[in-house]
Amino acid sequence: MSKTTVLALVGSLRAASVNRQIAETAVAVAPKGVEVIVFDGLGDVPFYNEDIDGVASIPAVEALREAAGRADALLLVTPEYNGTIPAVLKNAIDWISRPYGTGAVKDKPVAVISASPSNNGARWAHEDTRKAACIAGGKVLEDVTLAIGGTTDKFAGRHPKENSEVAQQVAEVVTSLVDATRQFADA
Repeated sequence: MSKTTVLALVGSLRAASVNRQIAETAVAVAPKGVEVIVFDGLGDVPFYNEDIDGVASIPAVEALREAAGRADALLLVTPEYNGTIPAVLKNAIDWISRPYGTGAVKDKPVAVISASPSNNGARWAHEDTRKAACIAGGKVLEDVTLAIGGTTDKFAGRHPKENSEVAQQVAEVVTSLVDATRQFADA
């Protein structure tokens, strides 16, 4: 069987963010035959503007669209900024949704993981990210949700992959994405 590729887009640009570390955990716990790629470069993608889309070559946008186009599934990992999805992640979704109806996210399985220091686990951002990805054309997995709260105490300065419970939960999300790619291919 061929390798399955999952593209992880992280809603925090901070190098040491817990959400980035959760995406790195997905890389570490991916089953054999699955490659999870954490996309670097969202900070270089300009805000979506239809006036510049397709008019000039924008290397950061081309790299994002190509990575999303090559991926079999998408994993969106998000913190919560002021009660909603961070602009950088929403912007990435906007770019990969275009051209409308044929963008790189169209009909791809999508799962969302959210995390925050609050006990809420960034659930509002989680819901908004799921909504945006669905409207953009992704096939958001209905029964796959992971919102991790209390990250400051839970990880206590350690990498999330060192927390066996979280590592197992992230592995289950990645496995669900892989299963969905196979189901969609068979349909």
